[in-house]
Amino acid sequence: MPDTIKLEEKKLKVIGTRPVRPDGVPKVTGLARYGADYSLPGMLWGKILRSPHAHARIRSIDTSQAQALPGVKAVMTSADLPEQKFEYVGPERVAVNFWHMTRNIMAREKVLYEGHAVAAVAAISSTVADEALRLIKVDYEVLPHVIDVDEAMRPDAPLLFADMITRGVEPAPGKPSNISKRIELKIGDLEAGFAAADEIVEMDFKTAPVHQGYIEPQGCLARFDTDGQGEIWASSQGHFVVRAFTAQLLEMNIGNLLVHPAEIGGGFGGKTVIYIEPVAAVLSRKTGHPVKIVMSREDVFMATGPTSGAAMTVKIGVKKDGKIVAADGLFKFQAGAFPGSPVMNACMCSFAPYDIPNVRSVGYDVVCNRPKSAAYRAPGSPISAFAVESVIDVAAARIGMDPLQFRLKNSAKVGTPTVWGPKHAHDSYAATIQALLKHPGYTAPLGKNQGRGVASGFWFNNGGESSATAHVNEDGTVVVATGSPDIGGSRASMALMAAETLGIDYDKVRPIVADTASIGYTHVTGGSRVTFASGIAVIEACKKVIGELRARAAMTWDVDVDDVIWEEGHARPAGKNMGRFEPLSLKAIAAKKAVTGGPISASASVNAGGVAPGFASELCDVEVDPETGGVKILRFVAAQDVGRAIHPSYVEGQIQGGVAQGIGWALNEEYIYDQAGRLLNAGFLDYRIPVASDLPMIEAVLVEVPNPNHPFGVKGAGEVNIVPSMAAVANAVSHAIGRRMTELPMSPPKVLVALDSGRGD
Repeated sequence: MPDTIKLEEKKLKVIGTRPVRPDGVPKVTGLARYGADYSLPGMLWGKILRSPHAHARIRSIDTSQAQALPGVKAVMTSADLPEQKFEYVGPERVAVNFWHMTRNIMAREKVLYEGHAVAAVAAISSTVADEALRLIKVDYEVLPHVIDVDEAMRPDAPLLFADMITRGVEPAPGKPSNISKRIELKIGDLEAGFAAADEIVEMDFKTAPVHQGYIEPQGCLARFDTDGQGEIWASSQGHFVVRAFTAQLLEMNIGNLLVHPAEIGGGFGGKTVIYIEPVAAVLSRKTGHPVKIVMSREDVFMATGPTSGAAMTVKIGVKKDGKIVAADGLFKFQAGAFPGSPVMNACMCSFAPYDIPNVRSVGYDVVCNRPKSAAYRAPGSPISAFAVESVIDVAAARIGMDPLQFRLKNSAKVGTPTVWGPKHAHDSYAATIQALLKHPGYTAPLGKNQGRGVASGFWFNNGGESSATAHVNEDGTVVVATGSPDIGGSRASMALMAAETLGIDYDKVRPIVADTASIGYTHVTGGSRVTFASGIAVIEACKKVIGELRARAAMTWDVDVDDVIWEEGHARPAGKNMGRFEPLSLKAIAAKKAVTGGPISASASVNAGGVAPGFASELCDVEVDPETGGVKILRFVAAQDVGRAIHPSYVEGQIQGGVAQGIGWALNEEYIYDQAGRLLNAGFLDYRIPVASDLPMIEAVLVEVPNPNHPFGVKGAGEVNIVPSMAAVANAVSHAIGRRMTELPMSPPKVLVALDSGRGD
């Protein structure tokens, strides 16, 4: 069992235990229903025609032959989606633009990447739908394209949008470019900071776009009634967001659209947006039949959001005693075909683990002819951490200081200012470093061609809007409903927190994920927010239930409710009535609910604040084959501040999963395009995610520093684990071969090039 470091203890009954997950049996028996598993009588199959070009103007689309094909019930193009206003809606870091979104769902004036949706059909079978797609004639004017972020920023680069003027630059530049936005965050005096440094390290880095790699492709089923009422069953991390976005794009009242959450076969941020749901909805509304659309694996890679590729420059100045006095980061992120890369997050997270008096982060959001980027586990932070933590490693070596001690000396503490303004309010980063310093793996001997790397990372974690209900059944069991799709064991976490609050056994709680009409608004499962925010909603609902249970007991005993307390799942007389009555269990009160006031239930909706960020520090040992350039991971230890682990097994699983994805990102994964801008590896055969034989036993060290702003000390634990992983692997590989690796992935050919450069010395 992985180590657990507890910095604070609190007596708890069920939280911290490891019960079986409530959704485990249907998943292992194949009975769980995912997006592609839903069917309805009279259902049609929807298929989408996608662009073969990276960049082309659409002169015309002729759908007449497809519409005439027997078995085809409807054809749609962008003309079936109302035009949207051009504006950014919502907070800056997560703003959406529906003008862009509707064009990503279905191309209008131009196609902007290979795989861009152009038209769609609904037919009586998948075979007929495929034939219909072949009959749609699209007249394209092929245009020059641009794939790489540095090339896209050149003044003479092909423009995706002829009128895009860079936001965030004052005064605004008059000439259009592919730069959607410039960001600059800073504190202190950068020039003075570097002037005071004894050593300055400056390096350039490059990363490739990588996909979230979820196993289940997007799938949905839509149906509409003649009165305009619609339903969607979708594989998504946020069915309320599916409802809101689809209703907006179809100009529907939100209340007329009901969205059911299917089980989800992985998301990692990639299913927080929509692609096929509005298409299925339009086709269903046109035909009067239910319509199912399921993406192929090739569709997923070509047309859903990978995370950004990036080009970065990081400069750090240090004193001989190990104090970092200045840091400067330039982060250029690919947004894909439409603005919205996570470059803001990269700028904010890049130096966040450290107490540095003079810092600047500059970011560029750059469009290029790739699929629009989407969130991927702590979006933006792993990319910038790769660059920053590599320079940190070099700086530590430059002054002859142990890399973990160097990080510890400069670790952020309570009161340390951040580059975006607020001061750190939590002090747990140092504990993750100390966990690695104490780990025997850190001082274990290394062999020939082996290297050891360490790195650290930061993620905000989120709170926000969540709702929950708790219903007490007559047999004393409790149904707890939330609006949070379960992608990481949150059903178990909700049941554990409900059981702890109510003082009953875990197996007496049945957690469910409710549809958009059965629960209050709940934001997406993402940002490591669910156990924190939805957990607070569950706790609040259970507290309201306890208030009602006390009232029912007071009625039974004919005493004032203030003379009844709730302890260990029982109502007990207190005050002047202490000892006068036998305690009443929840089950006993529930059995008589019909004669004491009726159903016992409560709801709670919260906009949860008080979020505590996540910190992680990781240790990686590798061995490099000097003949092939292949990298073998020998050891990986991940220490993470997890707040309090509600279900330790799932927290460990989150850490191990994030590290596994980071290893793939570091060593193998990348989108590979040909000269025409066509994706060459749109499938798991050629896009190589790690398999079991590629990975070591990943050891998770749970550092528990409870969040005082949550009843049970919760901090989000699902994302920060991936942030340091690529840097830890890169630092280890660099030490193993004696050459600094600055480009991801560190595939065998790239490692061989680095080795050969050394052999020539």
